[in-house]
Amino acid sequence: MGPLRAAAARGLRRGGGGGRGAAPAAREGTKGSAARGGRPAPPAALHLFGDPAEVEALRGSLLAWYDECKRDLPWRVLAVTEPDVNRRAYAVWVSEIMLQQTQVATVIDYYNRWMQKWPTLQALAEASLEEVNELWAGLGYYSRGKRLQEAARKVVSELAGQMPRTAEDLQKLLPGVGRYTAGAITSISYGQVRAAGVRRGHISPRCHPAPLLARSCCWAWRAGGSLSFVPGSPWLCDASGNPCLWLQATGVVDGNVIRVLCRLRCIGADSSSPPVIDRLWAMANALVDRSRPGDFNQALMELGATVCTPKAPLCGECPVKQHCRARLRVEKELALASRKLLGKLPVVPDVEDCGVGGCPLCPSAAEPWDSSLGVTNFPRKAAKKQPRVEQTATCVLERRGRRGALEYLIVQRPSSGLLAGLWEFPSVPLAPGLQQEQQREVLVDHLQAWAGQPVAAGSLRFIGEVVHVFSHIHQTYVVYSLSLDGDVTLDLASSPSRWVTEEEFRASAVSTAMKKVLRACERQRGEESGPAKGSKRKRGAKPGAAGSTRPGTQLSLRTFLRAPNPP
Repeated sequence: MGPLRAAAARGLRRGGGGGRGAAPAAREGTKGSAARGGRPAPPAALHLFGDPAEVEALRGSLLAWYDECKRDLPWRVLAVTEPDVNRRAYAVWVSEIMLQQTQVATVIDYYNRWMQKWPTLQALAEASLEEVNELWAGLGYYSRGKRLQEAARKVVSELAGQMPRTAEDLQKLLPGVGRYTAGAITSISYGQVRAAGVRRGHISPRCHPAPLLARSCCWAWRAGGSLSFVPGSPWLCDASGNPCLWLQATGVVDGNVIRVLCRLRCIGADSSSPPVIDRLWAMANALVDRSRPGDFNQALMELGATVCTPKAPLCGECPVKQHCRARLRVEKELALASRKLLGKLPVVPDVEDCGVGGCPLCPSAAEPWDSSLGVTNFPRKAAKKQPRVEQTATCVLERRGRRGALEYLIVQRPSSGLLAGLWEFPSVPLAPGLQQEQQREVLVDHLQAWAGQPVAAGSLRFIGEVVHVFSHIHQTYVVYSLSLDGDVTLDLASSPSRWVTEEEFRASAVSTAMKKVLRACERQRGEESGPAKGSKRKRGAKPGAAGSTRPGTQLSLRTFLRAPNPP
């Protein structure tokens, strides 16, 4: 074995367990039952990628599948075709922020409209927050758009319009950019590979590499000379072919990657715990193909999104199924069950965990392997915290505008907190346990300023309840409506407010919850005005009282036989 291959093999074995930013030596950060000396038990080989040949085969299979099967997405097109590095990074950045906690199918339309309106950092920096909120409305997690614009303004005003070129600088300098987003931007936009270790005696510690881009095969050093990159190896070599610089690619870890890696290596510990997350980041960094880091990261995410899905994975179509230890475990278990069923002595050993006592990556004893789940035993997550329950009284204030069109009053929420800066119908939080009449009184007190006239509790028309679940709040809106006559003078000191038509309301920066509230009002208005010609009453709907039946309505037998009301 030559010096390059031997060094690469040693580096891969060491790099498989590194923590954040680890140079080839592993940095342990997992917890588990204490081993000798009080140290956590190290993970077993079952959970690691220790064979360089397997890693190389996995990379090749995954990238070949990605080249053939990847989805045609607008941000991927820009990442490949946009020649300007700042625009390319901006295009990837916007997509990654929008895709957080949001499905691709939902994001595509928002992304296209965003890039059409603000194709550059400079254009976004000049926009108002109101404009940003209006375009973001309905995408959820509204603080994402606000932070994205804040960061764009910082790039323009403080960084001369130049995007930071490393993952570390992106995290440090831009609000709202975390480890995952920084890794995605640098690997996809820049093809970044960074130096993570130097072999002593080959390069002076004072010699630091210029930004290393995987799109080239040789890099100039500030101290002079060059180093050659050998595809498939994590090392750069000097002119004599000696490995001297360890390259650490920039990996990414999102929900899709977590699922794929946990199944590939039977990681059954809580995948949201910091020690497991650190281990997954180390694994992702070690696996990245140094010549195509951006494509590899996208391929891993694409695999989790389209094949290695949470509940119904398509294992037969998986390009890396031969490397999946969760699948291997299922196959062994099936073989064992089959032999037992046939009354044969099992030649396949019992399916056990990795065999290392207190392994920090195996499932806990309280959550053993469930044969009915197969590969979906992985990953495991801690029980999700239940959202807190809240109630809010909301009133749809209506009036007829100057041209006779129906108008609604909307008010702006505070600039911080939940749904910051968005517009809504006048609303007030309700204390738990209030009866309906008490809720009305609370809402009436809140409406006095907006109505510009005394409001009687009896004048509020109850619409119904609208439920909307945020990530951490189960919100119930108790909805009322109130029609106002004549001109209304608003108290602008309370908070910004304006009257809008239905069309203007839908174009405003309003939340999905408020759109649900308006639909509830429109639905009741439609029911009260009667069904359209030719429509049928829904099964279970209550008919009108006797004597007030609309012409042409079929009577029940009891109504037909009932004596007519006296005149």
